[in-house]
Amino acid sequence: MTQNDGQNDPNVAAQIDGRIQQALRERLQQQGEHMQVKDKNGDYVGTVDHIEGDQLKLTKSGSPDGQHHYVPLSSVESMDDVAVYLNITQDQVN
Repeated sequence: MTQNDGQNDPNVAAQIDGRIQQALRERLQQQGEHMQVKDKNGDYVGTVDHIEGDQLKLTKSGSPDGQHHYVPLSSVESMDDVAVYLNITQDQVN
């Protein structure tokens, strides 16, 4: 007999992603935008401008090329009082 804790269940993963996305939306509404964004290596990616659809729109001023970049909310791994942490690298950010 094996125990299935839901880790490989795509429905459970989608529910977890949905909760993270909802928590992020609520946090940004309460604290305002402009939280730092860090990639899965802990490297600075940018600063949240706002949520646009199902993506984080990053500020131009936090971008090395002076352009807005977008990160799918599905790439958000976690967040704390300081930053939003991604499950992708900086090179994978649009």
